[in-house]
Amino acid sequence: MRFLFLLLLPFMLHAKDFTVASYNVQNLFDSTNQGNEYEDFVLGSHNWTSEMAQIKLNHTAEAICDINSDIIGLQEIENREVLRALVAKIGSSCGLRYTHSAITNKPTSAVQVALLSKYPILSSREIIITPNGRDRNILESVVNVDGKKLSIFVNHWKSKAKDGKESARIKSATALASYLHSVNNEYIILGDLNSRYNESEMIEPRLNDTNGRTAINDVMKTSVNSRLIDKSMLRMVSNDSHINLWSEVTPPKRWNHEFYGEKNTLDHMLLPKSLFDNRSIEYKDGSFSVFAPSYLLDKYGKIAYWGMKKKQHTGTGYSDHLPIKASFSTTATAHNLQPTIQTKANNASIESLYNIEKLTTDVKIDNAVVIWKRAHNAIIKQSRNGRGIMLYKCASKVQEGKTYDMQIHAIKTYNGQKEITNFTVLKQKPSSTTSSAFLRPSMLLGKTGYMNQNEIFTNVQGVYNSGRLQTTVGAFPIYFQNRGSKPKSGDKIKILYAHLGYYKGLQLVVHDRDDFTILE
Repeated sequence: MRFLFLLLLPFMLHAKDFTVASYNVQNLFDSTNQGNEYEDFVLGSHNWTSEMAQIKLNHTAEAICDINSDIIGLQEIENREVLRALVAKIGSSCGLRYTHSAITNKPTSAVQVALLSKYPILSSREIIITPNGRDRNILESVVNVDGKKLSIFVNHWKSKAKDGKESARIKSATALASYLHSVNNEYIILGDLNSRYNESEMIEPRLNDTNGRTAINDVMKTSVNSRLIDKSMLRMVSNDSHINLWSEVTPPKRWNHEFYGEKNTLDHMLLPKSLFDNRSIEYKDGSFSVFAPSYLLDKYGKIAYWGMKKKQHTGTGYSDHLPIKASFSTTATAHNLQPTIQTKANNASIESLYNIEKLTTDVKIDNAVVIWKRAHNAIIKQSRNGRGIMLYKCASKVQEGKTYDMQIHAIKTYNGQKEITNFTVLKQKPSSTTSSAFLRPSMLLGKTGYMNQNEIFTNVQGVYNSGRLQTTVGAFPIYFQNRGSKPKSGDKIKILYAHLGYYKGLQLVVHDRDDFTILE
């Protein structure tokens, strides 16, 4: 036994636990004009000065020091000179030594992706998405960790702004997936994929030029039948599937980015099945997390992004992304292959949600009928005379007129408006009645018995006058989501579908221009 222990001792001494992180630093530029900068970072404009560039560098180094990861992938680094300055600043600030680094070099892209590592980088190469244009190359760096090769793929896929259709992200994902067939060592895919973890359920109509097919869920194979792949599904999914480590986080906490109040997951860490087979490098269960110290958040709990006011840099804030981080080991790990997130939930009613400010555990809503839907918003009811509630910016997965059993993960009250903000469809069920049976005729609008928020009224006629609608049953505050197409004061209108919402008081809300007509 003693001889066996001595035989194993060298291997035990060399076993390594190490951490890997990813951080979109939000435009780390220098103070030298090279002709390819974003407009906001041209020296001498928008208050971008050498002093401002130094503040930005200091803030980025501070965050990376505190993340203290052995390997970290970075997005939105201008060039190699900025990366060198960052490494030097990290070393002088906290003594953290990243002795190995790599960065892409695509002249037509304003920002690059990079990797910092305490371990030797054996080789690096770029996966070219398009030779020209601003599609950012993917960086592969092969790192030597404890004598074992580990490829780190640093990504920054096309954003959803402007012409950012889903096909652009599929282009990047397809190039990566194709390249993976030639990779013989372990690998980790990380970076800003500009995708939600459940993109196939949430894809916006304006971006959907792929018939619902998505880069992250379909090309990288991170979900099956709209279910995020987790460790419990390893034996039933294909070898080219990937586990998205967001599967280890409860849905309400799945976010590291927010845009106009909507929390989502733009940054990801995708792992192959081989990191769970106890043969080489292994993922350490439950270690994935979002790095969110108080200084990366403002006093309201929102991300403290790099600040601009009136198009001028203020020298405040850090990044509009929070970093993500996970731990790995070069020694075998006994994995718990049970689902990370428990799916059992107590039954509840829509009515009961109005008495709760915040869910502490998931609840189940049965027989929810989608009575109305516009874009990512919808109203559900369980019975004709019961209460309705809004699915706010999360309704892409349901269809108007269909009935569902749902598991509710998160609710909120926004200025009095009750909303469901995150849920999972458990089952689609046959509908026993049409959704139109749940709508309210205009004659009931004035009856206080029906003055409950999240009702949908039909065929409401009246005269619009400065934010109010005068009808035969009373005058009501009214709000038009499309402000550019709202009627003029004095116009007589007919509203086909009016949502009785709530913003510091009950108000009618018209969500779509096609939902009302102007009468002669």
